[in-house]
Amino acid sequence: MSDFDVVVIGGGIAGVSVAYELSGTHRVAVVEAEAHLAFHSTGRSAAMFIPNYGYGPARPLTVASYRFFADPPEGLADGPLLSPRGVLWVARPDQVSSLGEIARAGEATGSRVFELSAEEAREKVPVLRLEVTGGAVWEPDPQDLDVAAIHQAYVRGLRANGGTVLTSSPVRSLARRGDGWRVEAGDATLTCRIVVNAAGAWGDVVASLAGLEPVGLQPMRRTAFMVAGDPAWATWPMVVHAAHEYYFKPDGPQILCSPADETPSEPRDARPDPLDVALAIERINEATTLDIRSVRSEWAGLRTFAPDRNLVVGPDPAEPAFFWSVGQGGTGIQAAPATAELLAAMVRGDSVPSHIEETGLDLEELSPARPALGRSRLASR
Repeated sequence: MSDFDVVVIGGGIAGVSVAYELSGTHRVAVVEAEAHLAFHSTGRSAAMFIPNYGYGPARPLTVASYRFFADPPEGLADGPLLSPRGVLWVARPDQVSSLGEIARAGEATGSRVFELSAEEAREKVPVLRLEVTGGAVWEPDPQDLDVAAIHQAYVRGLRANGGTVLTSSPVRSLARRGDGWRVEAGDATLTCRIVVNAAGAWGDVVASLAGLEPVGLQPMRRTAFMVAGDPAWATWPMVVHAAHEYYFKPDGPQILCSPADETPSEPRDARPDPLDVALAIERINEATTLDIRSVRSEWAGLRTFAPDRNLVVGPDPAEPAFFWSVGQGGTGIQAAPATAELLAAMVRGDSVPSHIEETGLDLEELSPARPALGRSRLASR
């Protein structure tokens, strides 16, 4: 039996970041079902920091997260967590009207935004076909994220603060005991005052184990693959289709590609569908002269959304000692620092950190009690 103040369920970026933020003031344990941390969505990310991406509160949380990536606490990271990249949003001639909306949304996040002609877009990415490029929006501020280093920074800080990490420990039972919780995970039994549900696609499963109503999470499969590239292309920006039909970006000597698919899935170890890979190749070859013919590696991950596509962050309305941090929907890494700081403040009963409050974040949009989740009752037990 091990006694903690907080048990965080899930060892991806959402779990280890809030565990780190709490570990300076609480005795914290992270329990992870897999043998390795960050096995699912965190380890399968496109690895970009793009403030002009995501739904509702994900955007201000991303903006507020920049300071951690740019200047992490001393001793957490061995090198830079960000590196220059930029994003070029492209549209076909019949889709050019969508570029204005993308530009306005980017400006609202404080990003520098420039609308380009097809010819100007091809100057940045010479493989774009002019005949199918109607225009583009150029954002120079988005950057590559070193996801492995970011995740490890939080784990390092957590362990330095005396935190505990248990892998190969799927939660089997989660029950209220007096003024705390009894958590059976793998071969371990832990007690704690507070549970943080950072289980990603399995978030509703964890809530059900606690006898609480699910929030309606829907995992969506996203496919990605690598093809041969050229070191001379290393400075190209990430190219994203304005209607999210595909994206690609240089990744060392290769190119990371995706059809930007969203296929409903059960919580599981996602696997790529060959048809999705073929569709992405067709779309990218139509838009460029890359002439992709073979794939070097492929994988898939789950991007999990709440019904209104906003994050779910905060205490459960029926059980104030059960906190949610789920539904990141593809923004989990870029918004992780501020999300973790916010949730840690909620757990401690502190006010919203000033740099997060300054973004104009609406806490009601994050609340597990918000009407958009359609939860018909406060408790199921």
